[in-house]
Amino acid sequence: MGWNSAKTIYLELSSTIRYCARNLLMTRITQYSAVNLYPEVVVDCDTWNRFPPPDIVAGTIRAVQERGITVISVPNGDQALEAIRKIIPPGAEVMTGSSTTLLEIGLGELLANGKSGWDLIHDAIERENDPGIRGEMRRRSVTADYFISGANAIAESGEIIACDASGSRIGAWPFGAGHLVLVVGINKIVPTVEDALTRVRKYAFPLENVRAKKVYGTPSSIGKCVILAHEKVEGRITLILIHESLGY
Repeated sequence: MGWNSAKTIYLELSSTIRYCARNLLMTRITQYSAVNLYPEVVVDCDTWNRFPPPDIVAGTIRAVQERGITVISVPNGDQALEAIRKIIPPGAEVMTGSSTTLLEIGLGELLANGKSGWDLIHDAIERENDPGIRGEMRRRSVTADYFISGANAIAESGEIIACDASGSRIGAWPFGAGHLVLVVGINKIVPTVEDALTRVRKYAFPLENVRAKKVYGTPSSIGKCVILAHEKVEGRITLILIHESLGY
């Protein structure tokens, strides 16, 4: 490859990264925020990481509520974190699913400083040295009183979608957790469920795969998916919808 060709490819890549980055609006950028991974992956951020117009956001909120899910709409990550603290009472048993969004709103810092006032299951798992016991604790963690998680997409028709490799995050969603608190940016709103699954494959997974290789030293995979279509138990699921671009 000649210098001119290489230079053209470099400029095109840099332009793409800058374009994707301009669509990002968040309270804080973390080590594995999407903007820091864009140089290592090719994704269509114009399609899969866009800000929908206000009428689409409002319609999506109504559609989610009609499916038995409480929605709290907030302008930024700081207010999302404050909403979580209001939802979960002191002393409650809490588990969190792995989520870039949760780190970007500052939840990781809150949990790490020991000032949340909650009974953190993840900390107990980390303290356990026996692999067998740790595995059993992880399986039981999906039945926590409160499980906090991100999501990969929200369809305008109200379904909320998430996928992961092992199911350790989404296992709590359908039934296990007493209360499920989902924290999602409006950048994840897409027209249909089919679009939501496509977003997972073409946007969320490529970024998560890069992150997994850096953090765990192994690739990720789309192993298991959950589609929340309706919740029968009133008050069990709360969606905190943030008017920022967060996570993958």
